[in-house]
Amino acid sequence: MELGTCTSKWTVDYLSQAEGSKEVKIHVSAVPQMDFLSKNFVYRTLPFDVFVRRAAEVKHKEYFLSEDEKYYLRSVGEDARKDIADIRKQFPILADDVQIPEYFEKEQFFSSVFRISSAGLQLWTHYDVMDNFLIQVTGKKRVVLYSPRDAPYLYLSGTKSEVLDVDNPDLEKYPLFVKAKRYQCFLEAGDVLFIPALWFHNVISEEFGVALNVFWKHPTAASRAIQILDRALKTLEELPEEYRDFYARRMVLRIQEKAYRNDYG
Repeated sequence: MELGTCTSKWTVDYLSQAEGSKEVKIHVSAVPQMDFLSKNFVYRTLPFDVFVRRAAEVKHKEYFLSEDEKYYLRSVGEDARKDIADIRKQFPILADDVQIPEYFEKEQFFSSVFRISSAGLQLWTHYDVMDNFLIQVTGKKRVVLYSPRDAPYLYLSGTKSEVLDVDNPDLEKYPLFVKAKRYQCFLEAGDVLFIPALWFHNVISEEFGVALNVFWKHPTAASRAIQILDRALKTLEELPEEYRDFYARRMVLRIQEKAYRNDYG
């Protein structure tokens, strides 16, 4: 898609000069496969221009963990706990270079997450609760996706899969993983991938690259349902064990009857 001048302008030199030495918090990993469950990475802070140049290197003269460590920036708001990521606020000069596809109403906008990855970096398989565009500005990525209906085969812990290596999974540990249907695509500069809410995705940066995720809001019915369920489960905790077990099983059956799709198999 036409994304503006970013696809031609965003060289290492331009990025370094445009946003200068403002400090950014980054992930640093000694191995290419980053795992958010085991936290096999550390957080460090670097001036943005220093970070960009290091992330573009294969071997590092200066490093935190090893000379071939991998770097990953996922932009956050000024207060990471309260503020959303918005490239217009965190990287205003770069934001002027980007033309974000307008496939949703402006009031639905939730966040725009600016990302920079070292070559070879692989991010854990996870899902997001909002629809989003993965906009590849520079470099190449491979994206592996799985449908929400394959969740039972992905060994989830929260929103993340325990199966880190989707190309060579440990089938003794994760035998059901073979049932998950894999979709795969390759992104180059200027490509935009629509990732629907709840679709699992595993991303590997085949080259040093810059990308932007744009998320937009859904109706709030799903989040309200989760809140109601949490309150119901808290209420069950007040019951004796036999009662709690009985009513919990009744709740599960009721949900299956009322909400499950019949064609899931």
